[in-house]
Amino acid sequence: MVSPQALDLAYCGPPPVPTQVWTSWNFDPVLLMALSAMIALYVWRGGTTGAQQRAFFGAQAVLLIAFISPLCALSVALFSARIAHHMLMVAVAAPLLAYALPRALPGRWLTGAGLIHMVLLWLWHAPLAYGWAVDGVASYWLMELTLLASATAFWSAALARRQEALAVILGLILTMAQMGLLAALITFAQQPLFGPHLATTQAFGLSPLEDQQLAGLIMWAPGALPYFAAVIWMAVRWLKTLETDEAMAWRG
Repeated sequence: MVSPQALDLAYCGPPPVPTQVWTSWNFDPVLLMALSAMIALYVWRGGTTGAQQRAFFGAQAVLLIAFISPLCALSVALFSARIAHHMLMVAVAAPLLAYALPRALPGRWLTGAGLIHMVLLWLWHAPLAYGWAVDGVASYWLMELTLLASATAFWSAALARRQEALAVILGLILTMAQMGLLAALITFAQQPLFGPHLATTQAFGLSPLEDQQLAGLIMWAPGALPYFAAVIWMAVRWLKTLETDEAMAWRG
């Protein structure tokens, strides 16, 4: 279990109290240089459509919210804020990056990428692994980067196989199902599981268990919405393709 004192060394800084949240921005120069380098490399590379460029800069905006805004500091105090932070990465930034970087991963990798992403999602939200990850800068970035990279790989493979709608729909539904199971375990646990937040939630009017339940609900509902929207989009495309094929068959 991570002691409250250990959280003073967390990447996003010590856990804030409510009056400090809106002034707790993270202007880590290394992070700012890394994000700037990503943008410069993307612009220099060129060759993408306007929609892909908008997706890329949308992803950068989401990453700014996740890592530079006060959400970064708030995630040290509240597990629910950490889950919101992770859902922004894997369910919003990752699909935008996957769309902005076409052909980053072949479609045949869909199953493997999905399994790796699921394993990492469960691993980093297991109490022991989570406690280790937030207790240092290197371990923190290992958690964050592997979650973002595996989610981007999954979405990239899914987009690469968008012509095989049924396979993508099944992959998305399976991802939602396992995420829902993890969220249920977090929500309905009878005791707080995440040691780093045992002494940091009361200032925000939440017990550690209430904070944990809120975290599970965030993963369960808002976190699943982008996957559900992608399922609907793929299903509509699939039905339109079937209708077109059927119409051509009748004409033939």
